[in-house]
Amino acid sequence: MLPADSDDPETPVPAAASAPQRGRIVAVVGRPNVGKSALFNRITGRRLAIVHDESGVTRDRIVRQVPWEPAPFDLIDTGGVRLHRGERAGDHIEAGVLAQVEAALAEAAAAILVVDAQTGLHPFDAEVAQMIRRAGVPCCVAVNKCDLPQHEAVLPDFAPLGFALFPISALHDRGVAALLAEITEALPPGGTAAPDQPLRVAVVGRPNAGKSSYINRLLRSPRVIVSAVAGTTRDSIEVPFSIGAGPGARHYLLVDTAGMRHVHRIDSAVERFSLFRAERAVEEADLAVLILDAVQGPTLQDKHIAALIAKAHKGCVLAVNKWDLAMAQGMTQARYEPALREAMPFMNHCPVVFLSAQDGFNVRQSVQVIDEVAANIRQVLPTSPLNRLLSEAVARINLPGAGLRRLRVFYATQTGTAPIEIRVFVNDTHLVTDNFTNYLIRSLRQRFGLAGAPVVIRYRARPRPAGAEAARPAAASGSPRRPAAPARGRPARPAARRSRHGGGKFD
Repeated sequence: MLPADSDDPETPVPAAASAPQRGRIVAVVGRPNVGKSALFNRITGRRLAIVHDESGVTRDRIVRQVPWEPAPFDLIDTGGVRLHRGERAGDHIEAGVLAQVEAALAEAAAAILVVDAQTGLHPFDAEVAQMIRRAGVPCCVAVNKCDLPQHEAVLPDFAPLGFALFPISALHDRGVAALLAEITEALPPGGTAAPDQPLRVAVVGRPNAGKSSYINRLLRSPRVIVSAVAGTTRDSIEVPFSIGAGPGARHYLLVDTAGMRHVHRIDSAVERFSLFRAERAVEEADLAVLILDAVQGPTLQDKHIAALIAKAHKGCVLAVNKWDLAMAQGMTQARYEPALREAMPFMNHCPVVFLSAQDGFNVRQSVQVIDEVAANIRQVLPTSPLNRLLSEAVARINLPGAGLRRLRVFYATQTGTAPIEIRVFVNDTHLVTDNFTNYLIRSLRQRFGLAGAPVVIRYRARPRPAGAEAARPAAASGSPRRPAAPARGRPARPAARRSRHGGGKFD
């Protein structure tokens, strides 16, 4: 067994408790397929939770901050409860969902119990109501799927639950405002959220590579369900955490995504949408942590995921998980890393961390590497050193060209971060080649480091000098042009004899 990371207080440690307005939390709970995720999406205004007719689609807790006056609050979507208290779970996933719901109620200051008006009161509805009472939090019952006023006739059927009833339609946004006005009254007072937006870190990889285990070890709490069954995580779970404390703390939003498998191997609409959500999570992230299975080595699907990260121009950390098992088979870092670099040459700029989420080996070191890459993708390069590097790099090579025309490079300036974007002014953008661009990017990395940070170079043709434009005659003016005077010396030839090949009287 590999030694776990030490408890050095100077080591940056993620803090799950640092989420903004943690005391102002509302948990959305209920049995499967009653519309919890639809209500969650309606309140947050984004399609964060997967909505599908298949029951049990949401398995993990999804947290999203909701703007509200006088202060925002956090909304938690949970999986559907289909077990009675003390009943033995049919599999690890059902037991994990139940534990997630209990954990959400333990964190929440209020709860929304969602029930289905079309199917009526169900024994599992009463079971969830008992869980809420045991948690001791205020609750409102959202009687969902009351799309029309006549559907409200079933409200008395839900009176035995013992909480205030609110007829709503999450699909048509009916009654949701009244529900929110009531439930937010039960929340404790709080200040406004921090204005700085946290950096989004997407944890991606193949199914069962250890993404959820890594996040749970990182946060020291079972935020997402961990199971030996591949594909347990379906939603993209967002978890805030911080590195450091006080004014210098760096705030992040950790996004656990569904495992990315080949499209032709996806056998359900829910898994297909999960793959789409995982790809979108990469596009919306600032930085990605690609979890690789050390025992299986880099596979074709790993390369595909890495290519998605590179194409999206995202910062990246390569985390080789299950390193304890690889070491037991005689593998060493000196052998593994060169093979990994050769398999993914387009990710050579990304740092590699060998870790074991199961034992905790090097997990804290991975946090430090994430922090370093996050600083690199937001780095601002000084203009003078940037142009000095550009001049030196251009002087060392023969510039590309076409025919007698050669590329000329004038100057460069940084125009963006995350990714680092450099604009280079040249005489003709059509003369730029991919080899020249790659050469400039390598030169930038050698000079400024930028480990894990994507670099994008865009070219722009420098406009013509103003003097060249002024030398041209005006295209039109208020008075007609005078005819051109004949050249001095030799008299002009008659018009019929100006050219041997045209311009005569027969043309």
